[in-house]
Amino acid sequence: MTTAPLPMPVSRFTDLLATEWLKLRSLRSTYWALGVSALVLIAVNANAARADYVNYPHYNNVTRSQFADTALFDAFTNGAAMILVLTAASIGAVTVVGEYSTGLVRTSFAAVPDRRALMSAKAAVVTAVMTVYGAVVASVSFAASQAILSGRGVGLSISYPGAWRVVVASALLAPVSALVGMAMGALVRHSATTMVLATGLLLLLPIFVTERYHWTACVRNALPFNAWGRLVQVNYGRMPYRLAERYPTTVAGAWVVFAVWAAVAAVVMVVAVDRRDV
Repeated sequence: MTTAPLPMPVSRFTDLLATEWLKLRSLRSTYWALGVSALVLIAVNANAARADYVNYPHYNNVTRSQFADTALFDAFTNGAAMILVLTAASIGAVTVVGEYSTGLVRTSFAAVPDRRALMSAKAAVVTAVMTVYGAVVASVSFAASQAILSGRGVGLSISYPGAWRVVVASALLAPVSALVGMAMGALVRHSATTMVLATGLLLLLPIFVTERYHWTACVRNALPFNAWGRLVQVNYGRMPYRLAERYPTTVAGAWVVFAVWAAVAAVVMVVAVDRRDV
């Protein structure tokens, strides 16, 4: 008499979330990457504020009258945003590529045949972690930079018009970049190539796409780094005429760009893993 094998229990999504969280926090490199990069980002922004603190007595009256815009730039600089993008994309890529390179992905799929559910849980965990990471870095950077500038009486509070937008946009740049890194990792499955492509897509492409023509300006405005730039540019519309303002984007449009990139990246990652062999 043969006994039929017992069916494997179906994993609940909460169990998958717990498993992916355990995988992520068990990697010592995760703590180092998040901790060191957070300190570097805060230091970069604080240093920008320190430079303006030192130079403030030498600024003319026009610059001083518009210094609130400079203070918001110091809250999260372009250089810090680039470092944030690279860090988040790298961590996102490693969470996917790392499992393929070590062979752990075979064990994961054997335990959980539902690849879509498993990768959705991974995306949810990485998104949550990187959102918290981005929120901490953006909030501390804002507080530190404005505290430094307060020494000259020009520091801003979080209630200043546009300040919350700068903090939230900078915080959300982290999960968006991480999801793009995960999608690239799922498609390429090679660490070095993934990082080259992610860097090119997130940071280099915005530089090389011109704003001179309408269709190229639309492409440029649809990139996440440029969407972040639009959100943190509180003085948009009050600057001297530039070619970039021929085809302006909107704040609402920039938020939509963030949402679309995050959603599409998550879908690409799930579908790529689900339809390709290990």
